Amino acid sequence: MKAAIVGAGPTGLFTAIALARRGHPVAVVDRDPGPAADGSWPRRGVMQFHHPHGVREQVLQAIRAEMPEVEAALLAAGAERSIVPAADGRPAMAVGLRCRRMVFERVLREAAIAEAGVTIVQGSAEDVLRARGRAAGLRVDGGELAADLVVNASGRAGRITDDLRAPAEGGDCGMSYVSRHYALLPGAEHGPVNSPLGLITRFHGFLAGMFLQDNRTVSVFLARLSSDRELAGLRHQEAFDAAVRVLPGIAEWTEPDRTRPTTPVLAGAGLHNSFRGQLDAGGRVPLPGLVHLGDAVCTTNPTAGRGIATSLMQARQFVRTLKGDVESATVAFDEWCTGHIRPWFDDHVAWDADEIRQWAGEDVDLDRPLTSGHVVAAAQADPSLMRIVGPYLAMKALPATLAEVKPRAREIFAGGWRPPVPATPTRDELAALVRRSTALK
Repeated sequence: MKAAIVGAGPTGLFTAIALARRGHPVAVVDRDPGPAADGSWPRRGVMQFHHPHGVREQVLQAIRAEMPEVEAALLAAGAERSIVPAADGRPAMAVGLRCRRMVFERVLREAAIAEAGVTIVQGSAEDVLRARGRAAGLRVDGGELAADLVVNASGRAGRITDDLRAPAEGGDCGMSYVSRHYALLPGAEHGPVNSPLGLITRFHGFLAGMFLQDNRTVSVFLARLSSDRELAGLRHQEAFDAAVRVLPGIAEWTEPDRTRPTTPVLAGAGLHNSFRGQLDAGGRVPLPGLVHLGDAVCTTNPTAGRGIATSLMQARQFVRTLKGDVESATVAFDEWCTGHIRPWFDDHVAWDADEIRQWAGEDVDLDRPLTSGHVVAAAQADPSLMRIVGPYLAMKALPATLAEVKPRAREIFAGGWRPPVPATPTRDELAALVRRSTALK
C-alpha cells in the first residue's frame, strides 16, 4: 500500500518511518527544504518551531516502539534525559527528554531520509486526489502523486480537505507569549528549577518560565493575556531584557555571567485548544483512505508542553491499528482519540479559562467545578496529593484520575489557602517597565 503524507513535521516523519518499516512505500510532501548547509533552519510557517519544547516520555515510548535508534541519536545530538527524583515514598519517574524542537525534528528528519521506504518531496500539497469515492493520492505543485493512503499531518492551520470533516471544537487559549533561547556559558551552573521542565512561576497577571533544553541551552518565555496590549510590548528586545532582569528565578538564569542569548525575542500568538475527529457531521468517514493525524486532530496550550506527545501518541496508535481496511482503521482510530486524546483537549479548555480569570484578578470560584490547575496547585499545600497529581502531570494518567483528590483540593481552598505568588513585579509594574523600555528605543 503506497502512502502519501502531507507535512514533514514530527507527526509526518514518525508516521512515514513507521509505515515504511511495515512494508509500505511512503512519500512525505512539505514545502520546507529542510536545514541549510550551514545548519540554520528557519522552518517558515511553523511558528512553534523555535519556541520552548518539552519531549515527554510518551514521545520516547513511541520512538522506542517503532525506531529505537532515534532515541540514541537524540542523546548523541545533545538531548538530556529528564527524571523526577524519588521523594516522599514515590519512586523516581522518567518524564522525557530536554530537547529543542529544532534538534528533535532534525534527528527525526535524518532518520526518515535514511529509511529505505521513505521519500521526502519538496512541494506544495494542493489537494487530495479522488477516485471511485476514495482518496487516491495528492496533487503536488500541479502534478499527481498516486497513493492508496493519504495522511494529513499538515497541522491545525492546514486547509487540505478542510470541507470534509465536522468543524473543529475549541478556540483561542486567550494567551500569547514571547520567548528567547539562551546558552549556558562554559563552567556556568544551572539556576533555580521547580519542575522537570525547568522553572514555571505564575505572577499577578502573567506567567514566566524557563524550559531546560539540549546542549546546555534554555528557553525563557513570558506569557500574557492576549487582550493585554501593554504587555504585548514584551516582543521588543529592550522590554524583554528589562523584564527578565526583575523576575525572580528568571533573573538568575539570564545573568550575563551565566548565559548569553542565542536568538532574538520570538513572538507566539494564535494559540488554540482544538479537537477535530476523523468523521463528518453524519458520523461517517467522509473520504475513505484519508486520515488526519497530529495537530490536524488536536492542539493544546503549548505552555504545558503536551503537543508532540499527543501527536506521536496518535501516530503510534494509527499505525498499530492499520492492519487491512483503511476505513475500518480510521473509525477505530477516531474512537481511540475520543478516549485518549480528547481528554487532554477538554482539560486545557477548562484549565485555561480558569487561568485567564485568575490572571485578570479573580479569586478561585468555589461555586464552580475545580479544574486540574486547582488540583495541581493544591498539591503545594498537601504534597500527599502528588500520588495522583504526579502521574497526571507526566501524562501517565488521564485528567479524570484527579477526581479522587478534588474533594481534598476543594477543602484546601475553602480553608483560605491560595497558591503563593511573588509580590513583585505585578502586572502593572511589568507594564510600566515595558513602557519605559520601549520609550528609550
